[in-house]
Amino acid sequence: MGVSIRRIPDAEFELILAAGYAPVIAQERAELAARPPAAVAEEQLDFNRPIVERLTSRRFRDRAFAMQVREAYDSRCAVTGLQIINGGGRAEMEAAHIVPVARDGPDSVRNGLALSRTVHWMFDRGLISIDDDYRLLRADGLLPEGVDRLFDRSGFLSVPEAETARPNPAFLQWHREHCFKG
Repeated sequence: MGVSIRRIPDAEFELILAAGYAPVIAQERAELAARPPAAVAEEQLDFNRPIVERLTSRRFRDRAFAMQVREAYDSRCAVTGLQIINGGGRAEMEAAHIVPVARDGPDSVRNGLALSRTVHWMFDRGLISIDDDYRLLRADGLLPEGVDRLFDRSGFLSVPEAETARPNPAFLQWHREHCFKG
């Protein structure tokens, strides 16, 4: 069965984005409203420097990506299986990109993994990777002694129930070929 794609006007695309990211936008607005107004008690100085205009949405995209990954994995590290929540309700897990944004990886939940900070560090440095069947791969001789105790005993990742939220095999393959040191 073929797939068809139709172009949509920019205005429609913006409406789709606004609807999809409504929770993130609402949270941003609430945080901004809660901040005290900034005030400077000194006279403004005139700095002669060029003004460069740059449009960026990196922070917004980071938060939206992190929220999608957190929800897909229920704030649980895919490798350790641990769900650590602090007293304020914030999860210890981080949303890791399988293919880094710096290497043109998308901010898609299918390019994301929920990982504890230590596991995220190992994943980014290629000390661990993931097979297409979600089996954890380890770089022989490069992992610190005793680190295996962190990993789920099954040797497999905990992935979301929804297939549409599971890691894309193409992204996993990219990580094995370009990052993994095993």
